[in-house]
Formats: sequence, structure tokens, C-alpha cells
Amino acid sequence: MKIYAIKTHKVTNRDQDLLTFLDGYLPSFENGSILAITSKIVAFCQGRIVKLGDIDKQTLIEQEADYFLPPETNRYHVSLTIKDGRLIPSAGIDESNGDGYHVLWPREPQATANAVRGYLQQRFLCAQVGVVITDSNVTPLRLGVAGVAIAHSGFLALNDYIGTPDLFGRTLRMTKVNVMDALATAAVLVMGEGSEQTPLAVIEDLPFVTFQDRDPHPEELQALRIPMEDDLYGSLLTGVAWQRGQNLG
Repeated sequence: MKIYAIKTHKVTNRDQDLLTFLDGYLPSFENGSILAITSKIVAFCQGRIVKLGDIDKQTLIEQEADYFLPPETNRYHVSLTIKDGRLIPSAGIDESNGDGYHVLWPREPQATANAVRGYLQQRFLCAQVGVVITDSNVTPLRLGVAGVAIAHSGFLALNDYIGTPDLFGRTLRMTKVNVMDALATAAVLVMGEGSEQTPLAVIEDLPFVTFQDRDPHPEELQALRIPMEDDLYGSLLTGVAWQRGQNLG
């Protein structure tokens, strides 16, 4: 696998069209490659930003979250939330590299990933191209952030090993590899978290990726989600008093 990050101008609220932005920084794109895009630039291009001071952040979090825990429940006073099937602090809202704004998660990130995949296919006449929209998240019991995917398109998100033998012939019963999150983690590591100014990355040489010349089916997207009560950590997740956020309507 090869990953190279692409330096761009500083993305701000003056950027209003994602495809125009990509036109300026993607002179070429090879068949069998994946484009990683930070969720922050997608949000800026969609106007998914709120000026700091215009609204209380906790109010904004509760508006954006599916479920939330009040910030008083942990020593860091950060509201732990569930949004779009993902356990993440603050409903993904961030101020870093925000130019004085709260930056929200993109609107309909899956539709955006699908649109960018179609754009890449049409512009570069490639059949096998992928897209992953990334963000950063924390892992319980581990210090530091790592990349995660909030949407993907153009490739299978999971490699299923169930029913296949391991190195010593033992049949695997549970193993599925999360390809989309693994790619996002690697891409975010290369793109950086600070002032690198590299919100795009191209990932090439991917023999372990199964490309698809279509958008993910709804059934495939649903299969990526685990109900809270069925999760391996379900006893922890269901053992707290989640409050309902406004994102669920």
C-alpha cells in the first residue's frame, strides 16, 4: 500500500464546492486507487459550520447527536455521544483548524462519498475507484486519536474471513476485517492532525481491496452497524443513561 498526502490552500468558509476544490488538486488519478478526504473540508464546502459564540457548544452537540451523555459524567467534561452509528465525543464537532467556527460532521456523508466516486470515474475514466471520508476518534483505554471512516464508496468495507482456515487450519468463526476504517486510519496518519494543510490523500497499490463499480447497497451499509445491545461492549454501552439527541428527530 502507498499513500501520499496532497497539500492544499487553507480551507475556510469561502470554499463552497467540493468538486471544484478537487479539480484544483487532483491533476491525475489512477484506476484502482482510493481518495481519502477529511470530513472537515466536506463540512466547510457544505456550510456545516457555526460561528464560535453564536450558540453554546453543548446545545449544538445535543442538536447533532443521536444520543448523548452530559459532560459532567467524565473528568474531562466532554460529552460522549452516538451519532450515525458511531461512538464519538461531541457528535464529531470540532474547533481545530476551524478558522473561528465549530465544524460539524458533513450533511449526508454517504451521498457525498458516492458523488465523489462518480466524479472520479467520469473525470479520469476509471472504473475502479474508491472514496473514504475520514475523521479522528479516540479508542477506549488508549491515549491519542486515530482516523476512522464516516463514509466510503467504491469498495467492499469488510473483508470476511468467516469459514476460511487460519494458518494452522482452524476455521475462523468471527473474523471480519474493517477495510474502510483501516484505510482511514492510515490516511489520517499521513495527512496529519495539526497544521500540515494536507486534507486529501491518495491510496494506491491495494491488493487487499475489492473494488465495486457502484455505490454501496443499503444492506451493505446496514451490515456495518451493530445494535448497542448486540455489541461486544454492549454491557457497558447499555449500562449508562443515554439521553436522546435531536438528530434522531
